[in-house]
Amino acid sequence: MMLVNGTLAQTIPADDRGLAYGDGVFRTLRCVNGNPLHWERHYAKLAHDCERLGIVCHSEALLLAETRVAANGFADGVVKITVTRGSGKRGYAPPEHPVLTRIVTAGSFTPSRAAAGEGGGGGGIQVRLCALRLAHQPALAGIKHLNRLENVLARGEWRDPGIREGLLLDCDGNAIGGTMSSLFIVENGALLTPDLSRCGVAGVTRERVIDAAKTLRLTCRVEHIPLQRVLDADEFFFVNSLIGLWPVTRLNLRVWATGRLSEVLRAALQAGDVALS
Repeated sequence: MMLVNGTLAQTIPADDRGLAYGDGVFRTLRCVNGNPLHWERHYAKLAHDCERLGIVCHSEALLLAETRVAANGFADGVVKITVTRGSGKRGYAPPEHPVLTRIVTAGSFTPSRAAAGEGGGGGGIQVRLCALRLAHQPALAGIKHLNRLENVLARGEWRDPGIREGLLLDCDGNAIGGTMSSLFIVENGALLTPDLSRCGVAGVTRERVIDAAKTLRLTCRVEHIPLQRVLDADEFFFVNSLIGLWPVTRLNLRVWATGRLSEVLRAALQAGDVALS
């Protein structure tokens, strides 16, 4: 199902700035029986990202109502909420009084086998190092904006279905995340996630892992993480709102066993999802 400004539709105007310039933001989340999981976190991120672009986000009540309408009928669904600056005249200058476009799409969600480990046995995934390097742009860092060509090009680097994700570095060689996920490593018992002040996306599940670490009294730090620190890490995993937590067991020639903290944090994420289902 797709709702455009609250109405069933499949199209938007050709002069919409989201289409013309990627002028907007989005979030993707799971819904169970029409109920969006971790809604408050997702809306807070959406509103924050809109504010960073100078857009006044729609009200939480409106987007929640439309999310529930779109997700109705899906026992386990995935919803994508997109907010653009709306239609505008030719040229980059934003309209003085924009009329925003909101798009809410929903469909059924089929979890990948790897989301719970291959075969559900606690295994992990194989990852490749992407050739593409992320550019630094602090004004957009952390935002899930519609300009995702870097991710598109990086994901186009491989076709092997055995490789589930690609590791993205920035132009200085620091690990930033996956093509569709946030990155964590475990180093000497401490949990580390990349500094996203220059590029990358600050995801909701990344935030949940950081909060879970505090609850579990685990050391968690945000730092610059050069590639070698990833390769030397004791554990390595990716997270997002759909896959949950993917332990990485192979990156090129480097091999890991699924680690204890990965399992503890995956269980914490799953428990949080079940509590809201």
